[in-house]
Amino acid sequence: MCGIIACVGTNDAVDRLITGLENLEYRGYDSAGIAVKNGHGVSIYKQSGQISDLKNTIVQNLPDGEIGIGHTRWSTHGPPTDENAHPHTAESERVAVVHNGIIENYEELKSDLRARGHEFESDTDTEVIPHLIEGYMDEGADAREAFERTIDSLEGSYATVALVEGHEKLLATRQDSPLVLGQQNGEYYLASDVPAFLEFTNQVSYLEDGDVAEVSAEGATITDANGEEVSRDIETVEWDPEETGKGAYDHFMLKEIDSQPESLRKTIQGRVDPEAGEVTLDALEEGDLEGVEQVHLVACGTSYHAAMFGSNLMNRRGIPATAHRANEYTDTIPVDGDTLTIAVTQSGETADTLTAIRRAEKKGAQTLAVTNVIGSTVAREVETPVYIRAGPEIGVAATKTFSSQAVTLSLLAEHFADDLPQGTPREDREEFLAALERLPEDIQRLLDTTEAERLSRHHLDKEAFFFIGHELNYSVALEGALKFKEITYEHAEGFPSGGLKHGPLALVTPETTIFTLLGSGPSTQTRSNAEEARARGANIVTVAPESVNVDDVADERLTIPDTHPDLTSLLANIQLQLVSYYTARQLERPIDKPRNLAKSVTVR
Repeated sequence: MCGIIACVGTNDAVDRLITGLENLEYRGYDSAGIAVKNGHGVSIYKQSGQISDLKNTIVQNLPDGEIGIGHTRWSTHGPPTDENAHPHTAESERVAVVHNGIIENYEELKSDLRARGHEFESDTDTEVIPHLIEGYMDEGADAREAFERTIDSLEGSYATVALVEGHEKLLATRQDSPLVLGQQNGEYYLASDVPAFLEFTNQVSYLEDGDVAEVSAEGATITDANGEEVSRDIETVEWDPEETGKGAYDHFMLKEIDSQPESLRKTIQGRVDPEAGEVTLDALEEGDLEGVEQVHLVACGTSYHAAMFGSNLMNRRGIPATAHRANEYTDTIPVDGDTLTIAVTQSGETADTLTAIRRAEKKGAQTLAVTNVIGSTVAREVETPVYIRAGPEIGVAATKTFSSQAVTLSLLAEHFADDLPQGTPREDREEFLAALERLPEDIQRLLDTTEAERLSRHHLDKEAFFFIGHELNYSVALEGALKFKEITYEHAEGFPSGGLKHGPLALVTPETTIFTLLGSGPSTQTRSNAEEARARGANIVTVAPESVNVDDVADERLTIPDTHPDLTSLLANIQLQLVSYYTARQLERPIDKPRNLAKSVTVR
């Protein structure tokens, strides 16, 4: 949430900043702003609304500059107003600051600054930062010293970049909030996420907590939390810059749904050998998990639903596994040296998930991450990162990353079955792995034949949408409901099939549509619950394999290709993603920018 972009050493800083903000809009779109050093001061442009509004304003009076900072905001402290937009300054506007995170002691700092005569214009916690910097400079400190003294006084999570008049360098730091450094031929970039500057450079260094970076056209100097000068490894990001653009699509979400055959090929590539019945994960070797007796998966939102899917498969393979919402993974959960705690997080920066994995580490648990971003905080902090290889995902509503997380967890379940004493390898391993290899082709066939758009039109006037499923399908029912409510703003809930009659049935009326997920195996419970709802007037839409007869229970159906029973729910998930997308489109919702939401929740 919130996006930072900064650049130095380029002749067109404003264009680069605006491009960076557009690439980061998935992190926040309540307000936006930039600050540029123009040779005789700092020019600041900021306002509430989307980045396109800011862009139109700047076009009227395009500022010059070779060094600048920008920000797109997701509101935490204070509503989305012009005054609360970043960058923030103090009275003299000598210092401009952008910030992502939460300053937990800002009220105390603000009170002290006011007592010393400082006046504030916004409701944000961020505004204390430029006031502190300017206050220390008034006392005789240079820009670097004033910045360091300021961050020493901050409590909470933050990534921040400061621009100071008369100082030809950007000053930046991070603490429990991401900040990456990009560089290419004398141009340097700082950003919350790599896509911000990917079309300019793919050479990236990841700052660590406590790092202070001083960046100019001549280079970047980084000191760690102890004040020692350090170098951070430069990594090449393999993502294609075109993946961060919409191309011919109207929305990122549809592009990312349609890209799942390719993203899953990358997830699976080189990891399965159906003929040999083998699963190979480069990050794990035989014996790495010695002593593990139980597995905890911690995650939030869509990643939590993927964790539920994965834990179900692990339990089927004889591995005691439980999915936990990361913010509920408290000290009451028994964790010890026999525990493997797996963080499931697309960005690798989700604050609650990082807190959960750190709590597990303190209790002696082994740790592993299933994540999409090389070099992310979670990838650096756990003992073993396993990458889902989905490529950049820009749409706020996660789609392709759920599929890649679920498949990666499926592979982990097979590896655990082989490597842990309590594991029970599946008897149909070759069949399962062959079906997994065919999954991209099955998804492509589904995408080519789906009836989701037509079906969505039939249900636009309904008042409620329920999603029900059993076992593996339950996690997908929850995910389907989440997608639907995220982008349509309609009432949607997911339930286990057997749970519908234990209360939620009271909500069922003829104005209710129930998406019923049926697999190729036994589904008596799901069918009977759908029939009970149908008897009370509900509209039943089944999502089922081609070979499954649903005439006895369905008013309408969405068909998925026949595949291994453990993979049918992943195909059902694609149909539900499409239903959500087309419903939101017909309701004219802002699909890529759902209200109140941001892509990566980096504050607790």
